[in-house]
Amino acid sequence: MTQDQKKQDSGGQAGSADVSSRGVFARLRAYLLAGILVTAPIAITVYLTYGFLLWVDSKVTPLIPPHYNPNSYLPFSMPGLGLIIAVVFFIMVGWFAKNFLGRMIIGVSENIVHRLPVIRAIYKALKQIFETVMTSQSQAFRDVVMFEYPRKGSWALGFVTGVTKGEVQRLTDTEVVNVFLPTTPNPTSGYLLFLPRKDLVFMKMSVEEGIKMIVSGGIITPPDPEDARNK
Repeated sequence: MTQDQKKQDSGGQAGSADVSSRGVFARLRAYLLAGILVTAPIAITVYLTYGFLLWVDSKVTPLIPPHYNPNSYLPFSMPGLGLIIAVVFFIMVGWFAKNFLGRMIIGVSENIVHRLPVIRAIYKALKQIFETVMTSQSQAFRDVVMFEYPRKGSWALGFVTGVTKGEVQRLTDTEVVNVFLPTTPNPTSGYLLFLPRKDLVFMKMSVEEGIKMIVSGGIITPPDPEDARNK
């Protein structure tokens, strides 16, 4: 074997070794990313849930007398005890509010609140918001719409919160709709827009899918139902 052939053989072996090492590192990198994608959502969900339970417990359990608190007798704390007590408390309050005596007490309390200048405005606004969001007959956040914002040719995603009424509708020439425009990645803040219904594009995606798309900044895109129908 000549000297040139030996150099070619050694160079070929080195090249194959480099390719093999790159293949191993590529597989390890793929395994690492797959492991993160599997464990990160679960870990973050467990962490947030546990943190929420601890926060509720820290607010509720101090209100329990020590001789009624199971944490006073157990060698370990019970996470979630405060949440259970809070749920039971709200159920009992709701049951009481449905009775004749409860309705009478609530009516008297509301009459007192309505006589207070500043507090009555805050109470009315908060009560109307909760009634609108939590009642099953409400149409709030039922439709996802797309519209041109903040300029023509630029599209934004929003949620219909109701049909515009009162002075706002009276002062407009066309039928307008209340649209909440959330911000990314925090959808709890945003803008209230009064937009003509004819300028809205009503979408088939659910509110949950729309919220996921907004929170992810467009990384999570729900599938188009028309694509599934054409297959």
